Amino acid sequence: MTKALAFFDLDNTLLNAETKLDDEVVAALDQLRANDVEPVISSGRNIFEITEIMRKSKIDTVVSANGSYVINHGKPIYKAEFTDEQIERFSDYAGKHNNAFIELNDQTSRMNEFSEIAENAFNNVNSPVPLIDYNFYKTNPIYMMIVLTKQREDDERYKKDFSEDFTFYRNTPFSMDIVTKGGSKWVGISKLLELREYAGASTYAFGDGNNDIPMLEYADHAVAMGNALPHVKPYAEFVTTNNTDHGIVNGLKHFDLI
Repeated sequence: MTKALAFFDLDNTLLNAETKLDDEVVAALDQLRANDVEPVISSGRNIFEITEIMRKSKIDTVVSANGSYVINHGKPIYKAEFTDEQIERFSDYAGKHNNAFIELNDQTSRMNEFSEIAENAFNNVNSPVPLIDYNFYKTNPIYMMIVLTKQREDDERYKKDFSEDFTFYRNTPFSMDIVTKGGSKWVGISKLLELREYAGASTYAFGDGNNDIPMLEYADHAVAMGNALPHVKPYAEFVTTNNTDHGIVNGLKHFDLI
């Protein structure tokens, strides 16, 4: 019986500075399972980006793409897909403002055109720059996009002009994540909580960034990392130490989960 679920952001939370899993974190995840607590990845990353992390952590239940693609024990249970019309309208708009963007699904990603800041954006999370394919969306489902822009004044313009279509999360200095309107990690989590096997389970959430706020706000118990953005910490019941200073282990111990 699953008595609780523990949801973990990846970058700057479950992962170390090299975006890898420390051995003590892997051991903590094993202890959670022994204590009937189901560990779940809840990330802005997509499934294809985290297969090695899933393998090492032995986690097969994932809220990915900022809640837009959810799997339970390896099987998809929820998908929030963009329409071709939305992508084409966004492409025209981004082009007029000289912003390239990336289209992502659970299998792969493609960039619509070359961008000088693409390497900076993907180096920020230790990931390779996607290949270029302007027509990728025409033959593939798209669950998330990333617009490449380092101008913070762009944020409000994008949010205003696409308020009826998308929700935006700035997660790096060089890019904003884009999901369908109202999409969030918590929306993805709520789809898991509808399943019978998780009925009555309490929820714990660990995060550090803007896209973690909905998850931290609605979980039964919220933990912000010591390295979390300052405005994220007030959403937490407990602020643990940094992700590079035993933050996950200390947070789990605080709530007697391990």
